[in-house]
Amino acid sequence: MGGFTPMAPKCEPVIMSRSEAPHDDMTGNLLDRLLAGLPAEAVLTDPDVTGSYAHDMAGFCPAGNPAVVVLPRTAEEVQHVMRTATALRVPVVPQGARTGLSGGANATEGCIVLSLTRMDRIVEINPVDRIAVVEPGVVNAALSRAVGEHGLYYPPDPSSWETCTIGGNIGTASGGLCCVKYGVTAEYVLGLDVVLADGRLMSTGRRTAKGVAGYDLTRLFVGSEGSLGVVVRAILALKPRPPRQLALAAEFPSGAAACDAVCRIMAGGHVPSLLELMDRTTVGAVNELTRMGLPETTEALLLAAFDTPDPAADLAAVGALCEAAGATQVVPAEDVAESELLLQARRSALVALDAVKGTTMIDDVCVPRSRLGEMLEGVERIAEKHGLTIGVVAHAGDGNTHPTVCFDAADPDERRRARESFDEIMGLGLELGGTITGEHGVGVLKKEWLAREIGPVGVEMQRAVKAAFDPLGILNPGKLF
Repeated sequence: MGGFTPMAPKCEPVIMSRSEAPHDDMTGNLLDRLLAGLPAEAVLTDPDVTGSYAHDMAGFCPAGNPAVVVLPRTAEEVQHVMRTATALRVPVVPQGARTGLSGGANATEGCIVLSLTRMDRIVEINPVDRIAVVEPGVVNAALSRAVGEHGLYYPPDPSSWETCTIGGNIGTASGGLCCVKYGVTAEYVLGLDVVLADGRLMSTGRRTAKGVAGYDLTRLFVGSEGSLGVVVRAILALKPRPPRQLALAAEFPSGAAACDAVCRIMAGGHVPSLLELMDRTTVGAVNELTRMGLPETTEALLLAAFDTPDPAADLAAVGALCEAAGATQVVPAEDVAESELLLQARRSALVALDAVKGTTMIDDVCVPRSRLGEMLEGVERIAEKHGLTIGVVAHAGDGNTHPTVCFDAADPDERRRARESFDEIMGLGLELGGTITGEHGVGVLKKEWLAREIGPVGVEMQRAVKAAFDPLGILNPGKLF
């Protein structure tokens, strides 16, 4: 996903004191120690180059200047980096492709940026056990295509799937368009090899279809945003490749009517492979960017798809429910190509909204499906209150909304109003029984809001977990809490 999030006064970068920051002698010692176990081409020190690794796609969240960027190719090299960092008390920020939207991969001042993009081997694809063993730098789409050659399917598909990496997906517990049927990344990670803060290598989980030995440390690492350890290998569950899906588009006179259709579809026991919503602002932005000719007369466009043996019958049933909820038009795709075009329109949504005024703040609030309509109505009120354009695109089938605030970053007043609206949207999500993030993670952007969601006891317990795995606090410091 694309887009940028403006710097909030509450999101302070982790800046070490002068006595803690690596001075010239320490930096020289750091480089010497790193080069003792790494090839020279894996250690980058040119400030123009290292600066390009300073932040993820949340470009307005604070970021420091890395002391060095390291690009290992093996788990042993990662272990060497972490041993060195522990010995010298230097912070380490693990990174994937930096497509994140919460500042979770942003550098801290004087840190080692540990970029895992060169660890990009698909080690094994096993059709019998239905697993893939991969390194963290494997791109999501590359894995999907590789397992597809074996008649298998890796379901998690973030909108940035052509560029995001499996390691980053694991770090943020990412979702995607197909989550309504197939679930999120956490449900597909069976086991991990993780390098701990002190350089030890630990294996978690299993290769088997079942297993309940001990605490589920695998799930603990999924979504930890690189704050507990560095994933160097993952065992992923696969599914048999489903039939190609067919989609429909349904136009609605209001967001509330579209959300009513979502409730009818889910209550009726239907299991679509995709159920996505775009409001009028988003549809207009996609048309402006792609010239796809989506219907701009609609207030909300609902996309539904099925990959069942008889998708036409399922689409007909869902189309009838949409009409009962007030849809003004229901148009089933005639073939797979037309269905893919609709999906491409949805994948373009956030990039299109970013082009409206040059900068966006992308919220990531997930609410119970039954309260999705209230969420959309609330966002509309917030947009009117602050005089801003806010487009909403949503994984409607699981209640995960992405209200996207469009604003001029050069206008201080618009920046202020954008930030206030962003916070009000998160507050609304919590009021409706939801969560501040369904798939983008906390990073630095939502640290205060995480504390509000889980409460002081929750923060205390999470800090205790962090301390157990990283007692020196050198792994991705300043993120989450």
